[in-house]
Amino acid sequence: MNTQDSQQKQDIILIDKPAGLSSFGVVARVRRRLSMEAGKKVKVGHTGTLDPFATGLLILLASKATKLSNQFLKLDKWYEATICLGKTSTTGDPEGEITDQHVEAIPTAEEVKTVVSKFVGKITQTVPVFSAVKINGQRAYQLARRGEAVVMPTRQIEIYAIEILSYNYPELVIRTHVSSGTYIRTLGEDIGKALGVGAYLTTLRRTQVGDYQIENAVKLSDFMGENNI
Repeated sequence: MNTQDSQQKQDIILIDKPAGLSSFGVVARVRRRLSMEAGKKVKVGHTGTLDPFATGLLILLASKATKLSNQFLKLDKWYEATICLGKTSTTGDPEGEITDQHVEAIPTAEEVKTVVSKFVGKITQTVPVFSAVKINGQRAYQLARRGEAVVMPTRQIEIYAIEILSYNYPELVIRTHVSSGTYIRTLGEDIGKALGVGAYLTTLRRTQVGDYQIENAVKLSDFMGENNI
């Protein structure tokens, strides 16, 4: 490996993002630390956002490695998610307004298994309103927060696998391998709709992006060290 390749590898930073912080917030903190060390402003960007409530693998690119962003955006992703059945959220996650749904019959384990299996393959997803997708030059979530009606686009994605890790109503825990551009919040909501009970995500953790795994990531607090501000 030549010096340039070695430096580029160092500029690929694997962060285990904590809950409660936006991806942009992580970028800002890492940029601040690297810039302090270099004595000049260092360019840092992420390669695909994680929602504030989500945790797990966030790949950051620094300096010249930022040019590789498009390569990382196209990589497959792996997640573990906890889905709460019988309730819905305006945002599809814990940050929205939660509403109890009328449930006539609790889905059986066999019913859940059957419904979940139907989502494996190429499917069409509607992009969630509370997302960073731009509509007429503005972020969709900004329009939604202002109460403006937004018609969201659809996109074809592929879900390669979904494994049910546990099911104890109302909690359903899954592990899934998906293509780039897949919204797990939408997947959780769609599973709830298909079961006729509604659903939203209570937890979401990204465990892998391409060949990059969460086991090789560093906690943000450890990366920041004394600069953890």
